[in-house]
Amino acid sequence: MTTPILVLSIVLIIASALLTLAILVHKSRGGGMSDLFGGGMSTAFGGSSIAERNLDRITVIVSLVWVACIVALLLLWRVTPSL
Repeated sequence: MTTPILVLSIVLIIASALLTLAILVHKSRGGGMSDLFGGGMSTAFGGSSIAERNLDRITVIVSLVWVACIVALLLLWRVTPSL
């Protein structure tokens, strides 16, 4: 395994964990996954539209990094000669 593939794989794992966390933290809009982890608490701690917008931006940025890593890994795996 080459160094760029290893680095992109690590970035992909970190981006996957961050994306999962960012999606689960989003404010509940009724009966979603966030209700399983204390959906009633979100009304006490959430409520700020600025915080929600920032979380949306972070989620979009992390998802773009995730997609870019997948595409880059695909291209690197196609170029790398098989053993």
